[in-house]
Amino acid sequence: MMHKDVEVYVDDMIVKSRGRADHLAALERFFERTRKFRLRLNPKKCTFGVTSGKLLGHMVSDRGIEVDLDKIKAILDMPVPRTEKEIRGFLGRLQYISCFIARLTDICEPIFCFLRKNQPMVWNDDCQIAFEKIKEYLLSPPILVPPMPGRPLLLYLSVSDMVLGCMLAQLDDSGKERAIYYLSKRMLEYEMRYVMIECMCLALVWATRRLRHYMAEYSVCLISQLDPLRFLFDRPALTGRLKRWLVLLTEFDIQYVSQKSIKGSIVVDHLASLLISEGRPVDDDFPDEEFIAMTSLSGWRIDGAANQLGFGIGVLLISPQGDHIPRSVRLVFSDRHPATNNIVEYEASTLASSVDIPIDVVICPLLIESRFAPAYCCLIGETETQDDLPWYHDIYQLLRSSIYPEAATAKDRRALRQLATRFVICGETLYRRSADGMLFLCLDRTSADRAMREVHAGVCGPHMGGHMLARKIMRTGYFWMTMETDCCRFVQRCPECQTHGDLIHAPPSELHALTSPWPFSVWGIDIIGKVSPKSSSGHEFILVAIDYFTKWVEATSYAKLTSARVASFIRSHIICRYGVPHELISDRGVHFRAEVDTLLQKCGIRHHRSSAYRPQTNGAVEAANKNIKKILRKMVETSRDWSEKLPFALWAYRTSFRTSTGATPYSLVYGMEVVLPVEIEMGSLRVALEQQISETEWAQARFDQLNLLDEKRLRAVDHVQAYQRKMTRAFKKRVKPRPLQKGDWF
Repeated sequence: MMHKDVEVYVDDMIVKSRGRADHLAALERFFERTRKFRLRLNPKKCTFGVTSGKLLGHMVSDRGIEVDLDKIKAILDMPVPRTEKEIRGFLGRLQYISCFIARLTDICEPIFCFLRKNQPMVWNDDCQIAFEKIKEYLLSPPILVPPMPGRPLLLYLSVSDMVLGCMLAQLDDSGKERAIYYLSKRMLEYEMRYVMIECMCLALVWATRRLRHYMAEYSVCLISQLDPLRFLFDRPALTGRLKRWLVLLTEFDIQYVSQKSIKGSIVVDHLASLLISEGRPVDDDFPDEEFIAMTSLSGWRIDGAANQLGFGIGVLLISPQGDHIPRSVRLVFSDRHPATNNIVEYEASTLASSVDIPIDVVICPLLIESRFAPAYCCLIGETETQDDLPWYHDIYQLLRSSIYPEAATAKDRRALRQLATRFVICGETLYRRSADGMLFLCLDRTSADRAMREVHAGVCGPHMGGHMLARKIMRTGYFWMTMETDCCRFVQRCPECQTHGDLIHAPPSELHALTSPWPFSVWGIDIIGKVSPKSSSGHEFILVAIDYFTKWVEATSYAKLTSARVASFIRSHIICRYGVPHELISDRGVHFRAEVDTLLQKCGIRHHRSSAYRPQTNGAVEAANKNIKKILRKMVETSRDWSEKLPFALWAYRTSFRTSTGATPYSLVYGMEVVLPVEIEMGSLRVALEQQISETEWAQARFDQLNLLDEKRLRAVDHVQAYQRKMTRAFKKRVKPRPLQKGDWF
């Protein structure tokens, strides 16, 4: 009933409903619940059938949530503040109802200036205007509504020179937008230096932090001037604060939608902050704008410029007579169809076809190509792919005839000259000069493929790795611009190299450690064997189980191991001793099926099986197996008495310090350290003190140890988490991601 029919604040309870019939049913359920748990109500403080009332300083009714009229009257009756104390009192009263006031920080910016240090107290015209605006606004304050489940929220963002603002709204049954919450914040000094799109990202992150209790439960439609989500997701590389913002936003279900007509009047004040002052020029340039492609046709040239991070295209039609016809538009793409460079090129061509052309001019058909990769991935080999020209064509033309490409800018020409300094033409052939003065023959795509095949898998090809292949080709005297990348891709697609290659021990993904919430909640189980030679009793298997929390180990040896005996071991050594666990982790062996599955289903134990051919998935029990084998190997006197030494090996393991928990398994289970035989023989201080106290005092001391056992286990939890973070950081250094592409062998 909580948050559906009943709201509780400390000792006050409110039964709510939207209709009279529903209210009677809710009251009936409420009284049944209070009678069941023997709760008593004070009749003098109970009120029934209330349609509106004051709750937590606000007026709540069927219309929504309104500002308390007494608080509005107190602000309207205030005289003009003259001292810092009066200003703080005025702003403090506004802060309590700030969720009802749009652009509060922006409106009261002249008044907030008085709160800074060493600021003279001079009430000027700007302060008076802000003071009167607030009073005028409070004459007809907005009515807020609670969000309705099942409907998305609307989040409006606005950014000015110094202030961030947002408004949370939702559509009602009639399709009208109703306000839920207003927020505003003054940016810090360093935040004011952000570009506009970064300010939008900052506003979105700040809104998600402040309105987390709303946005975590609902889908949110973001409405703003720019799309901060696309800016973050389309960045080729994120660093610093942008990376942190992206991680924070991935928690919420946010979708950017285009600006549409506003159906309600509650967003008028909010949208007023989106206006740009007349003294500030409109910056309509996209950040990081660059040329994507240029297509030349007979009689006309179409230059398409697109922003890889924004949403716009520009087209410039240049006639043979030199007439320029520019057009530019802003594009809006849905989140399901991101704006790739190919799509932008297509839109640019579509825009060019809609330009008004003089009647006496003939336009040839446009050539539109589809690519399966972004345009910037094709820049290096673009000339060779499209025009059947080698990658070094521009360098060769520059060295031979001092000719630059037609569309090259001053920056492009400077870069091309710098690149051409390492090349030289001998006769009609282009060579690249190495750092030690050697000349490498420049190969085109066809010759490069042939060189890789011959050097890698030819008559004398040793099938070396990609980096070694590139170096050997270079020592042979050949070169092309993408040599190392092409060689690595060639090796990845070589069937013989992938079939007979060495096993890759570098992990392809990060470490994900398993945790247990409390002792004996999660157990791992595994088998050691066959052990050779057999023990004197004919045993050759050891069944090992470990608790993930305390690292407590149970083990028994068997001559023959079946699923029935494994089920008996789980019943006698785990369930009957430590209770029914929540989970059991094992490998996919036949010993852990049949009777084991029946027992686990009967007891309601979740059975997790580790990945096939990867025992590291159940790493805790594998580590226990290794330690038990080491202890047994050092404890046995003959090769056939290992089964008799197994209980002593378990005792040694249980009483030894575990690095992961920072304690011994025995102390985490029983709350005290075990008394070793050497302490009895040599008389340790602990044994001597316990012999001098009475049985009653010893029992009381034991009770105290058990009472403090939970604290010791919580310290062990913190220690395990710190240890796992340390192991994860060390493991992450060795991770080498191996994404698979079409044609790769694995």
